Amino acid sequence: MKRIGITGQNGFVGSHLYNTLGLKPDEFERIDFERHFFEDSEKLDNFVKHCDVIVHLAAMNRHPDPEVIFNNNIELVKTLIGSLERTESKAHILFSSSSQEEKDNLYGRSKKEGRALFAEWAGKSGGHFTGLIIPNVFGPFGKPNYNSFIATFCHKLTHGETPVIDNDGEVKLIYVGELVQEIIEKIKTAETNNLYEVPHTSENKVSEVLGKLEKYRVLYFENGEIPELTTKFDLNLFNTFRCYFEIKDHYPVKFTQHIDPRGAFVEVIRLGIGGQCSFSTTVPGITRGNHFHTRKIERFAVIKGKALIQLRKIDTHEVLDFYLDGNEPAYVDMPIWYTHNIKNIGEEELYTIFWINEPFNAEDSDTYFLEV
Repeated sequence: MKRIGITGQNGFVGSHLYNTLGLKPDEFERIDFERHFFEDSEKLDNFVKHCDVIVHLAAMNRHPDPEVIFNNNIELVKTLIGSLERTESKAHILFSSSSQEEKDNLYGRSKKEGRALFAEWAGKSGGHFTGLIIPNVFGPFGKPNYNSFIATFCHKLTHGETPVIDNDGEVKLIYVGELVQEIIEKIKTAETNNLYEVPHTSENKVSEVLGKLEKYRVLYFENGEIPELTTKFDLNLFNTFRCYFEIKDHYPVKFTQHIDPRGAFVEVIRLGIGGQCSFSTTVPGITRGNHFHTRKIERFAVIKGKALIQLRKIDTHEVLDFYLDGNEPAYVDMPIWYTHNIKNIGEEELYTIFWINEPFNAEDSDTYFLEV
C-alpha cells in the first residue's frame, strides 16, 4: 500500500484525486494535507515523513499582479523541497505543470522553474520525480472564472447569464477524471520522468463547446430531457454541466400529468440516449441506496406513496432533503459524486421508477456505498 499526500487536496484537481484514491483503500492510504502546513515547518515535515508519494498541486492560477503568482508558486516549491531535504525523504514527487510553460507569462514561468527545482532535488537526493505537463482541465466542481472556461460557461448558463467568447480558438482538453487516472498510473509505475506531457483527450473550438452547453441548458436544465451523448467527451461535458445549477432550488421537478376519466398519464423521461429503466416497491420505513456514482446519470421518479430523497456531496456535510409525493409525481436526478438514498416515509407502499444511462454491470458497477 502506498501512502499518498496531495498538496492542494481541497482544490479542483486535488479533491477529485483525493476522492478517487479513497475508492481504492486496499491500494492507497491518503495522508491528509492542510494549506497552513506551508507556514508550519514542523507540521509540514511530519506530513512529508509519512508520505511515499507527494502530488504537488498547490499553486496560484490567477491574481491581478502576475509577480504575485510567480513568487507564490516558486515559494511553495522551495518550501516543500526544504522539508524533503530536512526529512531526507526519498518520496516520489509528482508536480502538476502546465502547457502554459512555453508561453510568455509569469504563471507558465513559475511552473517551468518549479519543475526544474524538483528535478534538481531528485538528482541530488536520489528521490523520484515526475513532471506532468497538463492540458486544459475541465470537470465537475471547477471554479467559474478561475479553473476553466467550461466552468465559467456552465455557471453562467445555469444562473441567468450570457457567456461571452473572448477567443474562439481550438482548445486541447482533458476531463478531470481522465487526468486523475493518468496521475494514478504514474503513482503506480513510480518512474522518474522530468517532463511527461499528459495527452489531451479531445480538441474543440470554444464555440463548439458553448453550443453543446447551450443545448444542454434548453433540453435538460429547462425541460428535463437527457440529450444525445454520442462521445465520451459529450458524457463528461454533460456531467460537468449538471453540477452547476443550484440543486436544492431545482429539485424536485414535478411532472406534467395528463388526466382524463381513465386516470392519469405521465411522461417520466425523454431520452436522446438509451439506458436501463426499472421500478421498485418499498415498504414503509425502509431506505434504499446510500451510494454514489462517478459517471452514471440517474433519475428517481416517485409515482405512488411518500418519499424522502437525500443527497450529499461526498466530501461535504450538507444533506439536501427532497420530499416527494405520488399525488404530485416528481423526480430528482442524482449528480455524480453525490451519495444518495430514498426512504419510504408514508404509510403505504412506495412506487419508484429508476432510470440510469447504462445497464448494470457487476464487474464495473460504478456504485460506491456511503451513508448519506
